[in-house]
Amino acid sequence: MFDELRIERVNHNIPRIGDKKVLVDIKGMEAGEMLKLGLVTYNLAKDWDVPTIIERCTKTGFEAVELRTTHAHGVEPSLSERQRKEVRKMFEGSAVRLLSLGTACEYHSVEKDEVLRNIELTKKFVKLAYDVGALGVKVRPNGLQVEKGVSVEETLRQIGSALRECGTFAEDYGVEIWLEVHGKGTSDLRYIKRIMDIADHKNVGVCWNSNNTDMIGGSVKDTFNLVKGKICSVHIRELWDKTYPWRELFTLLKESQYDRYCLAEIPSSLEPERLMRYYRALFEELTQ
Repeated sequence: MFDELRIERVNHNIPRIGDKKVLVDIKGMEAGEMLKLGLVTYNLAKDWDVPTIIERCTKTGFEAVELRTTHAHGVEPSLSERQRKEVRKMFEGSAVRLLSLGTACEYHSVEKDEVLRNIELTKKFVKLAYDVGALGVKVRPNGLQVEKGVSVEETLRQIGSALRECGTFAEDYGVEIWLEVHGKGTSDLRYIKRIMDIADHKNVGVCWNSNNTDMIGGSVKDTFNLVKGKICSVHIRELWDKTYPWRELFTLLKESQYDRYCLAEIPSSLEPERLMRYYRALFEELTQ
């Protein structure tokens, strides 16, 4: 389980799960000190280059970033060795942690060649993550295939098996694979748990995505408990939206001793730094 190991903390105090060198006991950590705020470049920062991302996150107190593929930052598997070193150097010389790479890799297709293509692309992103100093590679399920005659269980097994292969590959690089709670049908946390059970790899975990489908009777407690030991990253959205129980989510995260980042995934703005300051203030209020 991911909450049983906390590994050598490097680059802004991020625990690495895949590295066996140093085990750090986190029992007894103060819950109020655990949650940290970061940013997903989708969509607020989609048009920013790396220096702009670092500058704006530093100014506004965002401590980490997930770089979504296809955005203006250009951190893609096509980068040369020199370019990868430059990206790593920029982040390591800043107060902002390059936490993860957000991909659109998915493994639910009925076409085997497409599944294999996505697995190989994931491996390329793992190598990129290793080179630029990122901890995780975010992937996703993107739907069931019942309408094409494929049972739910068969699709879940296919996704889980692909994740196990990717996790095994990523382990050698000290990188984690994070499955986003995503897709029509596949965003059901019961199915995400099933996929995790099938993958059954210590370098494969869940990216909580703060979907409306998380809620049962206005609460996320039951669905959270399905995967709480496997949550490696958290995406959060519009904190002003009271239809989602943000305070309950943050309480559950702290109680589970989640000590990583909550990454804001919010729309673009003509006043991004002003928005980010307000967002951080609301995050701090909700996580008290």
